[in-house]
Amino acid sequence: MSRIGKAPIALPAGVTVTVKDNVVTVKGPKGELSQAINPDIDVKVEDNHVVLSRPTDDRDHRAQHGLYRALIHNMVVGVSEGYKKEMELVGVGYRATSTGQVLELALGFSHAIFIKLPKEIKVEAKTERNKNPLIILESYDKQLLGQVCAKIRSLRKPEPYKGKGIKFVGEVIRRKSGKSANAK
Repeated sequence: MSRIGKAPIALPAGVTVTVKDNVVTVKGPKGELSQAINPDIDVKVEDNHVVLSRPTDDRDHRAQHGLYRALIHNMVVGVSEGYKKEMELVGVGYRATSTGQVLELALGFSHAIFIKLPKEIKVEAKTERNKNPLIILESYDKQLLGQVCAKIRSLRKPEPYKGKGIKFVGEVIRRKSGKSANAK
């Protein structure tokens, strides 16, 4: 059995899970999410737990067993607690401001970059003196949050020589020495 797939998912108070026509819908205080699943994987809601089972030990069934369990668990955590990602802008003159669902970034280009974020994501830009600007993104949808963070990061990936760019808070960038350090 899949170690991840066989673990039951505990449902916190206020979260309901319904399964209809191979679509799992999770409702909670923060929002509602749904996920289509393979008809071979059996999903049951039993006394405040969601249990997944597979018909065979086929390679494909084993892979999907753990996958769908993880996706449903992420949905349950999302609608009950939510997810939060913090990104840091490292570089001289890099700035971020947010107005409503629009994020404005100044990343050293000749123009400002405006990103319209989906309504499921809450954005906040913080700028403190002598600290790098922060972008704080919150959502109940883990997949969408990760996609938006990846899109923002792709505008200026952290580079290994000076460490400038957009990175996640706590992320360690492997630094390289420049050409002067190698020449002797």
